[in-house]
Amino acid sequence: MAVVQYSDTAEINFNLSRYSTKNDILKAVNGLRHKGGYPHNIGAALQYLKEHVYTPMSGSRRQEGIPQILILLIGGRSADDIRTPARMMKQIGAISVVIGTSDADTLELQTIAHEPKYALPVCRTNCSHNSKKNDVVFLIDGSYDSLNGFEEIRSFIEKTVESLNLGNDRDQVAVVQYSRDATVNFYLNSYSSKNDVLNSIRTMRHKFGRPLNIGKALEFVRDNVFSASVGGRRADLVPQYLYVFSGGRSGDDVRGPAQSLKDNGIKTFSIGTENADTLEMQTISYTPAHYFYVTNYNNLQSLDPSVEAMLRGTKETTEFSTIEVSKN
Repeated sequence: MAVVQYSDTAEINFNLSRYSTKNDILKAVNGLRHKGGYPHNIGAALQYLKEHVYTPMSGSRRQEGIPQILILLIGGRSADDIRTPARMMKQIGAISVVIGTSDADTLELQTIAHEPKYALPVCRTNCSHNSKKNDVVFLIDGSYDSLNGFEEIRSFIEKTVESLNLGNDRDQVAVVQYSRDATVNFYLNSYSSKNDVLNSIRTMRHKFGRPLNIGKALEFVRDNVFSASVGGRRADLVPQYLYVFSGGRSGDDVRGPAQSLKDNGIKTFSIGTENADTLEMQTISYTPAHYFYVTNYNNLQSLDPSVEAMLRGTKETTEFSTIEVSKN
């Protein structure tokens, strides 16, 4: 294990070969002093790691096939270019897990991370003003792209709803389907009991239609589903969450509507199949870590624990994605 601090420049606190026991490493970590300095030159820091840390002289065992994992903590936007250094880190086989605060640049986190799911957001303060209440909206792909997976989507939503604490002064749920346009199945204040919500979900029919206008659908839920007139509690500082399911590429632009949701404090999770556009899904998501990929909707059930943890805020502050590595 090695520790490096960076600001305008980078410096090693101790390299990979310095300590051989956990106790020695913990003592060294406890004795660290803050480096200081400005600005954040993340690109230069990555270059420094490649040249001075991930080398045999510093104790790196990359040539022996030992996995090389980088945990990078970011508290702001980089003052230099990170694209080439990030690409070089991937080329040498380093698996980068990037943890960024709200001041960090989402695209930079995504670019540096080994995969989008390894870009992890954290909150500098308590993220939820009222953790006992949530407004949750499911925006379902109702086009022909999702016809074969509609029952799996329904089952996924049922299981998620069953984990919530529904009621007028607790969690509230709404469901909307979209294709060319959006149609509300029920609003946040339509039902006050879990049984009524589940019965409505179990009896809803697939909408059909094309094309898939995700941008238009995002604007619709912002203006017509999260609004106070139909149960939205943003004014009461109740956290608001949106789940977007997509089985294909949008026929309209998603960037403006997606940013508008973020500006309104709505945390969007996107779940896309192999036919969806990855960049589009990441753009829609609150952060890249809020995007989930499944090959098809039959694999949705594997996401249940992750999605429930994200909804409850635990993944944003305490959980890390499992990193799969193999020795070559």
